[in-house]
Order: sequence, then structure tokens, then C-alpha cells
Amino acid sequence: MNSNVFQRISDAVADTGKVAIETSSGRRVTYEDIILESGRLANALIAREVAPGDRVAVQVEKSVEALILYLACLRAGAVYLPLNTAYTLTELEYFVGDAEPKLIVCDPANRDGIAAFAEPKGAAVETLDKAGAGTLIDLAAASSHAFPTAVVGDDDLAAILYTSGTTGRSKGAMLTHGNLVSNALTLKDLWRFTSEDVLIHALPIYHVHGLFVASNVALLSDAAMLFCARFDPDEILSLMPRATALMGVPTFYTRLLAQPGLTEEAAAGMRLFVSGSAPLLAETHREWQARTGHAILERYGMTETGMNTSNPYDGERIAGTVGFPLPDVELRVVDPESGVELAADEVGMIEVRGPNVFKGYWRMPEKTAAEIKPDGFFVTGDLGKVDPAGYVHIVGRGKDLIITGGFNVYPKEVESEIDLIPGVVESAVVGVPHPDFGEGVLAVVVKGKEAELDERAVVAALEGRLAKFKLPKRVLFVDELPRNTMGKVQKNLLRQENAGLYSRPA
Repeated sequence: MNSNVFQRISDAVADTGKVAIETSSGRRVTYEDIILESGRLANALIAREVAPGDRVAVQVEKSVEALILYLACLRAGAVYLPLNTAYTLTELEYFVGDAEPKLIVCDPANRDGIAAFAEPKGAAVETLDKAGAGTLIDLAAASSHAFPTAVVGDDDLAAILYTSGTTGRSKGAMLTHGNLVSNALTLKDLWRFTSEDVLIHALPIYHVHGLFVASNVALLSDAAMLFCARFDPDEILSLMPRATALMGVPTFYTRLLAQPGLTEEAAAGMRLFVSGSAPLLAETHREWQARTGHAILERYGMTETGMNTSNPYDGERIAGTVGFPLPDVELRVVDPESGVELAADEVGMIEVRGPNVFKGYWRMPEKTAAEIKPDGFFVTGDLGKVDPAGYVHIVGRGKDLIITGGFNVYPKEVESEIDLIPGVVESAVVGVPHPDFGEGVLAVVVKGKEAELDERAVVAALEGRLAKFKLPKRVLFVDELPRNTMGKVQKNLLRQENAGLYSRPA
């Protein structure tokens, strides 16, 4: 059997004339359109000398063509490398140097800046804009739609996603066709997706949630998607009468709750609301159920594994928990020091094993060996517990990783940039609870006695150096950072002292 994700998607299509995607402008794209256009784009990739196993880096705005490009890469046997549209040229240069893509597809406005460092490294650069036009589309238009889908095995690479980890620079998580197919099919069955479903797709598609969960689950279910360029609460409310499901981050739900039009009647035709990528406040869960009559289904996953757990479709969805391990995923909680498995309700390090667990970190065998144990369990870095009823609770992270609005921010990277600002003596960056983003980035800064820095000046100095989601939402100044007897900054104290910062007026 061909394990290619695209092959599995095309095999699931019962009627190629069925509409698969409808955009906000009313454009309707059938499954046949997807099959034909992915063939043309796959031929365009071959014309740019992309061979099976070559990386294709993509930093473009969300569009139907961008989603089909992902499918075309899979179809051609290439390795898809999605990049956040907020990444700066400085950040992109690192990814290009590390992944060595054969082709980079970017917005026309960024072409020259990217080409300046990419072309000397041997990477071709093509363009694709938010309207679905560009040089790559022109090349595809002149290509045949006939393309033999590459035959791959479960262990062949499908994508590399860069994620922050225990060191400052991002690591490339290698995800296989087997990883993506197994996880999407498990979620399809668990969440009862069928060809009758219509998913409101308002997530970005450079991210696990929007690409590998929302898109793959819908396509492998032969379902339809209402494809929104971005999240707009008014638009989401207007689409609910035509839809059956919504997948979002906690921010979606807090902003929808601010809309007076969100009522039980407005959500009457919906059967499923899924939240993930950041912690959902129990308060949001309770308020949503009171307003709509629906309990949000929270799940837990990460870049390296896709989804690991989910609250039940049938049964109680308990606020503040992430449910049970998926049917094909093993989860254990161990003592971080000894590795001994802990009893129910004991807090320790969460480890998971299953067909969803990634192949390893790109060109980082030592890091891979450190985080994937010999028995196949992956050390998630998340601290949690399993209660006597089997529900998994996430209580914190062993790593200092901040998850804000569903995006990962590694504090060391932000601190390094802040410390370069004239007048800064040192800094500490932490995540603290935020009602809209799950966690908000907070920078605590010690400045020199003569420095005239203020909050606005620090943030301004970081703009253009860091993606916007990494920028501190607040900057506080202190005389000194709290330290233990070994001289290590006690970030836990900074989190505790500022836990209510974002619930107070700025």
C-alpha cells in the first residue's frame, strides 16, 4: 500500500465533483479541482528540480493554492517545510541554512530579501500571494495535471516543522507520512468526522493545528471546509448555520464569547467545538457551555507528536483536563530524575509513545536520542498527572517554553535580543496567564542606572528582529532579578508575582 498522505486523501474521495473548499469570497473548489491542481503544482516542483526527499520551504499567506501546494509536495514525495508568516528575514535565514531547501515559495514582497541569502545556497525562489497568484502558479498553469503520486512508506518524511526546544534556536521536527495519516485517521474516528461534515477552517496552515489536524482530518473524511483567510468572530458566527464543526485556539472562543450574537440558537447546527494549541481556561469552558449548550472538546498535542490526548466525544469533557490518551497512543507520567512511572494523581514528566511520534530532529541525532528513549517514549517536557478516572491534566512545563495564542516562544531567544539593547543589564522572559492568548510573553528587565529605557523603547527595538508573536506584551523594570543560592534566576517567582498581570489594566 502507498502510505503517501495524498494517496490516502484521494482514495477517501467518493465523489470528485463534491465541493471540498469554499472561501469567504464564495469560491468553490471541488475535490477534482484539488486533484488536478495538485498535479500541475507537483509538475511545477519537478520543473524546478525538486526530487523526492528534497525540502520545499513555504512562507505564504493562507490561500486555497497554498493548501494545494502542501498536497502537491506530498504527492511529489518532497518534504514540506511550512514557515510562520511572521518570521523575519533574520529568522528565515537560519531555517534555510539548516534545512537546505531546494525551493522556497514566498510572498512576492519578500522575494528579493529571501533570494539574497537563499540563491547563493542553491535554493530556487518562487512566489505565491494571498490571492493565489505568483510565479509558481504561472509555472503550474503551463504544466500537465497528470502526475503519478510518489510511492512512499510509513517512515518516509512528509514534513519538517521547526519548534523551539530546550536550546535557544529552533529544531526541525521530522514528521513522516505514517505520523500524519495515523494521527488524522485516529482523530477522524474519535471525533466522528464523516463526509457530511462542514468544518469552519479559520486557523493558519503553517501550524500543526491548522494543517495536520484541521485540514488532514477534513480531507481524509471527504468532508467540506469553509476556508477563512483569518479568524474574524463576526464571520465565524455567520458561518455557523452552514457548518458542523470548528477547530480553534482558546483565543477564538474568548473572542466569540464577546459577541452578543453567540447564543444557543446560533450554535444549534454545530456538533463539535475543538480547542487546542494553548491551555483553555476552565472559566472559558464553563461560559461557553452556558451560552451555547455545547462543551468545548479540549485536546493536547505538540509539534513532535501531533495529537496525544483528547477529551471524549461521548462522555464528560472536564474543564481543565485534556482528556484521555488517543486509542493508539500510550502515555505515562514518570519521575523526571529516575524515570520511574508514577501512580495516579502524582505529578511528573509526561512521556508518549505511538505511531504519531515523530522520527527525530533534523540533523540533531544527539538531541533526538536525548528526547526519544530507547523504548520509543518521547519526553514531552510537559509536567502533568493522570487522575484516578484516567483524565490527563497538564500542570506546567519542565521546559521554559511559552505557548501564546498557539505559538511556541522560547524565552532564551527573546532574552538574547533584549540583552543586546543599549542600557539593558539583563533580562528574564516568562509566560504568565493571559485571558485571550493562554499565556502572554512578559519581559522583566534590569537596566543600567543611567539608561532612559521605557517599555515602548524595548518593544520597538525588538520589532523586525523577532516575529510579532514573540514580542513581549508587557515589559517590567526591576532593580535585580530573583536568584537562588546557585545564582540561577528563579523564573517561577516572576511567574507567581505577575500571575494576574494581564487581568489588570495596563
